Amino acid sequence: MQEIMGLIDNHNGGLSGLVGKLKESGLSDQVNSWIGTGTNKTVDANQISSVLDGDFVKNIASKLGISHEEAANSVAGALPEMVDKLTPNGKIEPDYIIQNGLSALKGLFS
Repeated sequence: MQEIMGLIDNHNGGLSGLVGKLKESGLSDQVNSWIGTGTNKTVDANQISSVLDGDFVKNIASKLGISHEEAANSVAGALPEMVDKLTPNGKIEPDYIIQNGLSALKGLFS
């Protein structure tokens, strides 16, 4: 979870920048469902690996002692929920993220 939050925090433009990159890469339907208030559409590991910096997934795999595929699957499974939790009103609100980011995600991976 911390690694994915780091991706969001360190990505150019924060969550908005990451969302933009994902949408530009053909994942608009999925990302819009994560931000919206309905059911989150899934994204697969191959899509995540192709969109995100290759070192990002590689670093997660190394830190967790798992394969690249397992790390990509983990990110693909966690990212929709994280974006959903960081956009509780169906839109990106930077002040909400700054004030509540990690606490909004508490319990997500327990």
